[in-house]
Amino acid sequence: MLHHHRKPRPHFDLRLEENGVLRSWAVPRGLPDNPSDNRLAIAVADHHLDHLTYEDADKSIADIGTWEEHDRTERRMLFTLHGRAGRRRYALIRTGEGWLLHLTKEQPSDERS
Repeated sequence: MLHHHRKPRPHFDLRLEENGVLRSWAVPRGLPDNPSDNRLAIAVADHHLDHLTYEDADKSIADIGTWEEHDRTERRMLFTLHGRAGRRRYALIRTGEGWLLHLTKEQPSDERS
């Protein structure tokens, strides 16, 4: 799920449901749409599942769907987001002090399953 926040500064929150909570990253510039354009992803506290559909005057749902993990190590998580507009494969890469969100070069087909 992707939330669009308008305050205190415009940004997006990527939320992945795992073990009964939403693992969350603030992504100030939104999801990358080009494999050469990595985006800063700031890990934030896990959120309760009721945040999946939460909206208010300053927060709206930009996209919602499911996700599929392909591989995970201490330094990288490879996954596909299945959203309203289709499927996109990303990697969250741990840097020395934070995370980068990367759109992979290899993408799943556009066919819905």
